[in-house]
Amino acid sequence: MVAEIGTAQRSSVAVDVILMILRRLLFSAIGLGILFALWWFGGWLLETNPATMSFADFGPFPTIDAVPYMVQSGTLLDASQASGYRMGIGLLLAIATGIPIGILMGRSNVFRKLSNTPFQFLRMVSPLSWEPIAVIAMPTWDHAIIFLISMAAVWPVAFATAAGLAKLDRAWFKVARNLGASWWDILKEIILPAIAFDVMTGIRLALGVAWIVIVPAEFLGITSGLGYTIQDSRENLMYADLAVTILAIGIIGFLMDGVCQALIKRFSWHRS
Repeated sequence: MVAEIGTAQRSSVAVDVILMILRRLLFSAIGLGILFALWWFGGWLLETNPATMSFADFGPFPTIDAVPYMVQSGTLLDASQASGYRMGIGLLLAIATGIPIGILMGRSNVFRKLSNTPFQFLRMVSPLSWEPIAVIAMPTWDHAIIFLISMAAVWPVAFATAAGLAKLDRAWFKVARNLGASWWDILKEIILPAIAFDVMTGIRLALGVAWIVIVPAEFLGITSGLGYTIQDSRENLMYADLAVTILAIGIIGFLMDGVCQALIKRFSWHRS
């Protein structure tokens, strides 16, 4: 009897989970359908207006027709790989810089008081404002773009790390020191596991900011990347190719954000 009740409960939970997933998929499909309808309507307005008829290739159907060429020619893949490389290096540098800064801000009251105002000031400066300095200071265009991405991404990581560390109970550190734990042991066994959720949340925010910055950053003097492809398509009046590139940017960004959300759930201490 107990076994039958347990089996029934598990079946009920499984059905609830399936229904929840289907409900989410349904809402997502409806939302995408509405977005596609608005896109089609915008393309129709462009096509029917003599003043904007030359921009009609922005519509969904010319864009869909251009996808096979962009894929088969390798244009989309090459551009995505170039942007992904710059994005990856810039984000890794931001993480490698932001986490130690955040730990220092969270652990040292003196450092936090000294650095908070300068860091908040730098955080509010648009990353693209550093373009002239980056171009002068960096040896290549690629290095300049990676620097801009790092400047965009470092602050969300640093402040999220500091916020996560500030929530920790200081008694944990006292207990660890009383038990003879070294600074490395405290970092490895207490700090990093406890702030993992906040760090991943900061990385997710940094990823979004950096992915937005990379497109205008690639308008600099380079001949690769999604930003360059947008600029090249615009200059050659290839609006369908431009729309395909915009679509690719959105899809790639959505997938990266999904990976970050999965990692955040993995490191969450409050799993449902």
